[in-house]
Amino acid sequence: MVLAKVVGTVVSSHKSQKIEGIKFLLLEKIDPVTMNGKGDFVVSMDSVGAGVGEIVFYVSGSSARYTSATEGRPSDSAIIAIVDYIEKDGVYTYEKNR
Repeated sequence: MVLAKVVGTVVSSHKSQKIEGIKFLLLEKIDPVTMNGKGDFVVSMDSVGAGVGEIVFYVSGSSARYTSATEGRPSDSAIIAIVDYIEKDGVYTYEKNR
C-alpha cells in the first residue's frame, strides 16, 4: 500500500465499457512524516468514495483488481482506504479533521 494525497480528478468521456461508472482520481505520493508531495503522480480508480484533499492508501498491480468496485476491470491502481491519522514515534503527522 502507498500513501498519497488526492490532488484532482480525471474525466474520460470515451472509455472501455468495463470502466464505465468508475471515478478516477489523480494522486500524488506523499512523505508520511512531512506530508509533502513527492512530485510522483498516478491515476487511480476510487473504490471508497475519496475526495480531493484527502489522504488515501492505494494499491497497484493485480491487487488493484480485488475491490468490489474494481473486480474484473482493467485496473492497475485502486484507492482502498481513506486515512484518518498518521502517527510516527508518538507524534501525529496528519489528522483528517484538523
